[in-house]
Amino acid sequence: MNLSAPVKISISNLLASKLRSFLTILGIIIGVAAVMIIFAVGRSAEDLIVSQLQGIGSNLIAVLPGESDQNGPPAIAFGIVVKTLTYEDLEALRKPQNVRGVEAAAGYYTGTEEVRYKDFSRSISATGVTANYIEVENAEIEKGRFFKEHEERDLSKIVTLGSEIANEIFGSKDPIGEKIKIGDQKMTIVGVLSPRSAGGFGSGGQDTGVFLPLKTAQKLVFAVDHLFAIRLKVKDHALIKEAKQDITQTLLDRHNLEPGEEDFSVRDLGSAIDLIKNVTTIIRYFLLVAGSISLLVGGVGIMNIMLIAVNQRIKEVGLRKALGAKNADIQAQFLIESATVALIGGLFGIIFGSIAIVLAFLVINALDYDWPFIISIGSILVSVLVSLLVGLLFGLYPAYKASRISPMEALRYE
Repeated sequence: MNLSAPVKISISNLLASKLRSFLTILGIIIGVAAVMIIFAVGRSAEDLIVSQLQGIGSNLIAVLPGESDQNGPPAIAFGIVVKTLTYEDLEALRKPQNVRGVEAAAGYYTGTEEVRYKDFSRSISATGVTANYIEVENAEIEKGRFFKEHEERDLSKIVTLGSEIANEIFGSKDPIGEKIKIGDQKMTIVGVLSPRSAGGFGSGGQDTGVFLPLKTAQKLVFAVDHLFAIRLKVKDHALIKEAKQDITQTLLDRHNLEPGEEDFSVRDLGSAIDLIKNVTTIIRYFLLVAGSISLLVGGVGIMNIMLIAVNQRIKEVGLRKALGAKNADIQAQFLIESATVALIGGLFGIIFGSIAIVLAFLVINALDYDWPFIISIGSILVSVLVSLLVGLLFGLYPAYKASRISPMEALRYE
């Protein structure tokens, strides 16, 4: 069968009624564009999050208070306050004889407190950390210094600022040596941290926070004895499994618990990355299904316009059958026409989807996010195939109806 003739007929019919044709293929355009955008943005967001987490280091282990299923979030993620981790637990985990391969360990306690300086006053995330936070988090100092271990033990009233909050409070002024109030405690600024990375996920907590010695935060600011978390850095990623086993056993012994009675959770960054990938993949496919609904709407529009075409071309179909055309020939003609309509919509959808992805890339990168540009050949091919499939599926009934027209019916048609 000559494919060019049905394609030309289909395009002629579209041009004969431009508004109706535009509304017919609009659903296909929106559906294909939505699928492309969701796929590209979902992949870009996942790659950005994962790359930022990997930048922190793949050899980190987090210990959180409260037990949890290994495949689910810890209790602390639901806002539940759990007080099972202490500074003494941190000290025990720091010892190489307790945890194989441990290179450094840091304790954390985070809360929100009022920070004041002259006319500036705002509630800000204040984090008490141990002196080796810099080593564990691969953080860098932009100005001044970080505090030392003896200052942590001595409850020194000093603070290091994140880069964004330092700029917000002091602007171009050098903050080193200035005093700010955190709660009712006056603290001397000794350093400013370098930006974590331009707009990166996970950078905001460091860039917009204030950091003070852990014991100072616990005793003078928040009046607590427990830890929010412990992070350990091991010498090599290959030692993660053994280190997690050692951490679990050490804490079980310290808390006088048996295996299965854990009041803590031990997670490594690799597991967190896998969990994030699983979650983002599920969300992406859910959104893809939602975006595909407009393809179904477009398919209904194609069926409608093809049924109209069948009624308008009864004489033509009857004449062709009188001249020897078979039912299969008539069906093929109408299926090719409906597929052509869908393909045209799909091609425009790919164009508009690509433009939207490029604009998203430019805008998000202009906001200082290292947003990867992703338009895969696979997604374009899938869009084309899905468009054709929608055209064929929703063209089946009109094609069947056209093939049932008899020459006698065509002769009676006025």
